[in-house]
Amino acid sequence: MDTGLTSAATLPPLISGTLYLVATPIGNLEDITLRALRVLRECDVVVAEDTRHTGQLLTHFGLRKPLISHFRFNEARRAVEILDRLRRGEKVALVTDAGTPGISDPGERVVADAIAAGLRVEAIPGACALIAGLTASGLPSAEFHFAGFLPHKSGQRLKRLEHLVKLPGTLVLYESPFRVERLMEELTRTVPSRRVVLARELTKKFEEWIRGTPTELSAELARRPRKGEFVVLIGPDSSITSDPTSPALDVNESSESSEII
Repeated sequence: MDTGLTSAATLPPLISGTLYLVATPIGNLEDITLRALRVLRECDVVVAEDTRHTGQLLTHFGLRKPLISHFRFNEARRAVEILDRLRRGEKVALVTDAGTPGISDPGERVVADAIAAGLRVEAIPGACALIAGLTASGLPSAEFHFAGFLPHKSGQRLKRLEHLVKLPGTLVLYESPFRVERLMEELTRTVPSRRVVLARELTKKFEEWIRGTPTELSAELARRPRKGEFVVLIGPDSSITSDPTSPALDVNESSESSEII
């Protein structure tokens, strides 16, 4: 039966003049896909958010490739160089430190520039903290809105949040360990009864999930160390449960660490 899948024996070669957007592990090195490894092995150059970090990743998988940096503060200049390489027929792999390029990471600008220039762009899908967090959160996933990181300034931040919580579906944010407690305080003021899920250290050994209301999560965060970026998932109004038997606070860590209910 023809499944429409391509076997390893019939894999097509990489196409010259193509920008390949390669998803990399978000925690566990096994997050990488076989296709991503093939693209990294066969490309001409790897464009990386942090060349040191990506160099370690390539070394782990026994790969050696020329590396050039591409991050927030040199994105405009590097985009010109990347497009020149593509016009010369090079096969360029773009990666970030973790996850999928362009999702709260560099990549969006060079992709838009490449498409505007009539150049070829191909996604090599894989790990993405947004999708990992949403699918295992237990919150509705039929409709969701991803907003990345909120602004740092208090006024802009609160205004943005007040707009976002009015949207239907589950709201997904990224937050740093230094501001996640502040976010819970802001949610307590704006949507105190919403169901919120915090996902931390996704796909790593000590992956952790904490579920509850903003007030409950604030209390939990105050008594535990915080490390690594959080995926914050805020349920819609329709996700609120009135079941008195369900636990108010659910803290779920990986099987290699403790579990608290």
